[in-house]
Amino acid sequence: MSSKAIFTVNEHGYYGNFGGSYIPEMLYPNVEELREKYLQILNSAEFQKDYNHLLRDYVGRPTPLYLANRLSEQLGANIYLKREDLCHTGAHKVNNTVGQILMAKALGKKKIIAETGAGQHGVATATVCALMGLECIVYMGEIDTQRQRPNVERMKLLGAEVRPALSGSRTLKDATNEAMRHWINNPADTHYIIGSVVGPHPYPDMVARLQAVISKEIREQLKEKTGNELPDYVVACVGGGSNAAGAFYHYLDEPSVKLVAVEAAGKGVHSGESAATTALGKPGILHGSKTILMQTEDGQVTEPYSISAGLDYPGIGPFHAHLFDSKRADFLAVTDEDAMQAGVNLSKTEGIIPAIESAHALSALQQMKFKSDDVVVVNLSGRGDKDLETYIKWGGY
Repeated sequence: MSSKAIFTVNEHGYYGNFGGSYIPEMLYPNVEELREKYLQILNSAEFQKDYNHLLRDYVGRPTPLYLANRLSEQLGANIYLKREDLCHTGAHKVNNTVGQILMAKALGKKKIIAETGAGQHGVATATVCALMGLECIVYMGEIDTQRQRPNVERMKLLGAEVRPALSGSRTLKDATNEAMRHWINNPADTHYIIGSVVGPHPYPDMVARLQAVISKEIREQLKEKTGNELPDYVVACVGGGSNAAGAFYHYLDEPSVKLVAVEAAGKGVHSGESAATTALGKPGILHGSKTILMQTEDGQVTEPYSISAGLDYPGIGPFHAHLFDSKRADFLAVTDEDAMQAGVNLSKTEGIIPAIESAHALSALQQMKFKSDDVVVVNLSGRGDKDLETYIKWGGY
């Protein structure tokens, strides 16, 4: 397990048995253009200069690594929170959109489309389109537009058009379907900013590389605070999985660091209302890649459920499917109820209201056994402003 190559993508776009590019012929030129050029653009001096400048002066990086003293006392370990909630726009999503808007400009694209669940990726996409003066259309499931209304209004204020997806479960999966259809019909001038480590190659790898700034900073900050770059655990929630990919990336080839991915169990893993993909899913094709997804016996995608719009997805990205398959990461599942309690607990214990997605990662700590000197990093992927209505309705505080 000494080589990161075991866990990162190969030249064919696969992580072990997962990944690839399963796309309609009409999209082939777009995806192929991106595949041929993305590493060259990402590694260019000009891209790195512009990207690092925007991360520092626009996004507000590096984000703090905060030792949560009262939470640490509760759990009997040293719990550090990686404060992605303090990024501009309120979540980690902007790390990726800042990079992809620079990618789109390098490719000469004039229009941007995106899909969003919780709305954070949509807001982050609308934000960078406003910054760069590019047209922006965001697809969002109709149900998500209702439960994440403040983010819909933010996107509109930033100049984006929000198009509700009215098919299927009217959530993230369907928004992704609609965005893909749009791209098929407008391939020449449009770049699709995918918000997670999902989709056809090279998207999972590109998004993981752009989010890897999270674990790069964690290593530097832990060294400064503890004298050791390597924690005992890194914990992050997983829907598609971009915040977890970013938090895990620079620890993939460090076997002493336990990686813990936390999925949404909804009303219970086996309740029929869940999004615990690794517990319920099997290999199949979803949104352009081979991965693990929830499906019926005859291969129809099962409708996922979670109180958290950002984890309400029937699959995980191929990056995570391979981490699960190879046992490099442990996958836990957390119910709505337990996640909400963990969100309220952090609010009252540390004065930080987390996104409900991040609250799933916090709740998983209750399932884990720690030694008193363990160093645990939880990726606090977003802030809870967008979820205030859900917290209020739940009312358990």
